[in-house]
Amino acid sequence: MAPRIGYLLPTREQVMEGRPDAAPLLDLAARAESLGYDSVWVGDSLLARPRHEPLTLLAGVAGRVKRVQLGTAVLLPALRNPVLLAHQVATLDQVSEGRLILGVGFASDRPNIRAEFASAGVPFDKRLGRMMEGLRLCRALWTGQPVTWDGRWQVTDGVLAPTPHRPGGPPLWIGGNLPASLERAGKWFDGWFPNAPDPAAFARHWAEVKGFASAAGRDATALSGAMYLTLAVDEDAGRAEARLDTFLERYYGQPASVLRRRQAHYAGSASGVAAWLAGYADAGASHLVLRFAGEHERHLDAMADVRASLGW
Repeated sequence: MAPRIGYLLPTREQVMEGRPDAAPLLDLAARAESLGYDSVWVGDSLLARPRHEPLTLLAGVAGRVKRVQLGTAVLLPALRNPVLLAHQVATLDQVSEGRLILGVGFASDRPNIRAEFASAGVPFDKRLGRMMEGLRLCRALWTGQPVTWDGRWQVTDGVLAPTPHRPGGPPLWIGGNLPASLERAGKWFDGWFPNAPDPAAFARHWAEVKGFASAAGRDATALSGAMYLTLAVDEDAGRAEARLDTFLERYYGQPASVLRRRQAHYAGSASGVAAWLAGYADAGASHLVLRFAGEHERHLDAMADVRASLGW
């Protein structure tokens, strides 16, 4: 089956360039929908990598585009009170009429991200447990039934309304390539959303995720396997490589050589990227979320043509 193709809005890049207006982002979302993309995504950060607040922005996107799915890539639930988060997500799922996918993560260990957690009053070293418990509480509240919770948060016969458009709430996707992350994805989540360095690694780990799901008594075929991919497409290979390096270094403030070892990326021609994407599809990825290294209108058009050439 052909994979679905998503597009990551440049919320961080727009802020970095001193262009925080939301209207151009909504225009890009509309352009992606008109070109046949299947989903539009936004990232998340408070102070470490400032950008638009994702759930608020996606509400605006939901009012502008009527077909595509909307997703977070990825939201950091540990930074948020889960009762408030459950309410926000339920409302956004209603606004989008069930088109929301909640991609989540627990944040990498970097000084600026530790500082971000401290600014929100959240213990960084407890972030994984906080995320998992918070999401369990969200799911309980999304049933619309009275919830009593005695843990990090205290709830007594709390009833959330509205509940999400989809019974049980939007699908939850999580990434990670370590053994514990793969087990977590298979046991508790609806999708696996990593940044695997190559198709072979994706295929190997995806098989493990599905194995953990089956061992937990879950239907492994119901899980979604997605990939987060960064692209610089240009027929001039040298120019594409330089554009990718500049993008990564400005975005993360680290050497491109370090980032290239950790993230899935492509720099080169349209014909080359077609083969590269096909590799992930053959490895079992059912959803490919594309992040472009600048020139978003040109990249959106170019990748729509690439998709057509692949018959997707």
